Amino acid sequence: MAIQSSNISDEERFAAPEIQASDEGEAWLRPTTLDEYVGQSQIKKHLRVSLESAKIRNEPLEHLLFYGPPGLGKTTLSQIIAREMGRDLRSSSGPAIEKQADILSLLTSLKEHDILFIDEIHRLKPQIEEILYGAMEDFQIDIMIGSGTGATSVKMDIPKFTLIGATTKLSKLTGPLRDRFGNILKLDFYDISELQQIVARTFGVFWQASSPTIAEFVAKKSRGTPRIANRYVKILRDYSTVGRDTGSLDEVTEIFGNLGIDDLGLDGLDRKLLDALARHFGGRPVGLGTLASIVGEEESTLEEVVEPYLLKIGYIERTPRWRQITLSGEKYVRGLTENLG
Repeated sequence: MAIQSSNISDEERFAAPEIQASDEGEAWLRPTTLDEYVGQSQIKKHLRVSLESAKIRNEPLEHLLFYGPPGLGKTTLSQIIAREMGRDLRSSSGPAIEKQADILSLLTSLKEHDILFIDEIHRLKPQIEEILYGAMEDFQIDIMIGSGTGATSVKMDIPKFTLIGATTKLSKLTGPLRDRFGNILKLDFYDISELQQIVARTFGVFWQASSPTIAEFVAKKSRGTPRIANRYVKILRDYSTVGRDTGSLDEVTEIFGNLGIDDLGLDGLDRKLLDALARHFGGRPVGLGTLASIVGEEESTLEEVVEPYLLKIGYIERTPRWRQITLSGEKYVRGLTENLG
């Protein structure tokens, strides 16, 4: 018997860690200091030292690169760093910086020791990267004067600044750009106790305190990702607003069941992928392109959004060429089949 994916459309995939329309207004949920920031303890310890050292030396912070799955707090950390340093933050993203004039405009608008945050930095074009090399190392940019055969390049000093890059694909960064970051820090998935703190805080910010039981229940379904945890709290707020008793564990369990979210936080797309690996291919290795065509999703969606959590919980294995379900993953699929039939 085939496992049904769920009746939730891709646009409504609540367990997806990337930003969605329902996450609008998330900014005011973000912590504003390192003390308020939950999780990533090793990164926080390192940042405290780096921030204090930069303040004592009255120099800009070393360039920072955050990498890891989406929704873990890379943008939030960049905002906290700017506040802790008492500097302005300018934000952009790799896809938004299309022309050399775009990056030059950003760099020349900075003030001394400001923070420039570039999300999805792995998607910068090569000609943009080349401008960043000199800006990051020597705080200089090349300006072309004139045009045609009479054009000349003039070096222009810019204020000393800190570049914070964020990426979900460290391997996609070119070596020269990656090597210019003084700190390369990986954000990991959160454990249940950390997510429980985040859930309890978000409940309180929105409308009411939650019981530890409800907070833990939501945390366990949040795939180790604060963004998903906050999204689930918003959903429960909506149900509470229309009269559902979200203080009742039975009621909350029913709500999540209707959303197609199971005890591990897996949803219809996760189950569809695992079912394909277990049934269509009998547990054998399969290429990403073939798997994407079977489940009806883009390769990038599977690679960047679905697979990281399935890898974390040990349900799949992957190399650059193939994917394979593990024994634990097969056991999970068998359990679903037994429940269905």
